[in-house]
Amino acid sequence: MSDTDRSSLVAPAPAEAAAYVRDAHERRAFCTLLGRCHVAYDGRTTSHAGPADRLVALKPDLTLLVHAADGPKPQNWLAADALDVDVEDGSLLLTATRESPTEELRVTFESIEQAAAMAADETDATVEISGTEADLKERVLADPALVEPGFRALAAERDTPAGPVDVFGRDSSGRAVAVELKATRAGPDAASQLSRYVDALRRDLHADADVRGILVAPSCTPRTRRVLARDGHEFVSLEP
Repeated sequence: MSDTDRSSLVAPAPAEAAAYVRDAHERRAFCTLLGRCHVAYDGRTTSHAGPADRLVALKPDLTLLVHAADGPKPQNWLAADALDVDVEDGSLLLTATRESPTEELRVTFESIEQAAAMAADETDATVEISGTEADLKERVLADPALVEPGFRALAAERDTPAGPVDVFGRDSSGRAVAVELKATRAGPDAASQLSRYVDALRRDLHADADVRGILVAPSCTPRTRRVLARDGHEFVSLEP
């Protein structure tokens, strides 16, 4: 990305800011505005937010987002079909509209502290997600001894009347083992779910089948440990 693809303005006048936003829009660039503004929405509902310092972001796909000074989510946003940039009564006015359903989001700036723009790549980078339950299952199936020495994984998603067991196997003594996997800290519901699987497997195999239950997760709550101990099951700490 060249230096000409990046730019910013400090305290621009409304007309200068309007020309800047239009140029960024035509270049399909990311554009942000920091300043004091009013926000009005008309569509599925009607709302108005009075003057406050806000961050307004315009994406190349014409999504307009308005962020307040607090909170992670935008205060308002609209995936627009069109954007009008005007100067009215000495204020910069952004009007984003959508045809179906009919919606309009208007942002009127009393003052602008900064405007910035950056050219966007035509294609986004591939998002790689790790640390999921699927990753944990793959790790256990590749190395069953991570659950405990001598454990043999025989099936993944083994069906039972209570639902599929994440990993079914047998321990070093030949006893059946139901393994419930959680990619994040496990709560009591996971322990209760494991108990249902163990009970279902006992009925499935035969009445006097010896079935163990093991909950595998990075961590679990104290209450979860109490539920596991009450039901005679175990916990193994393992990261995805």
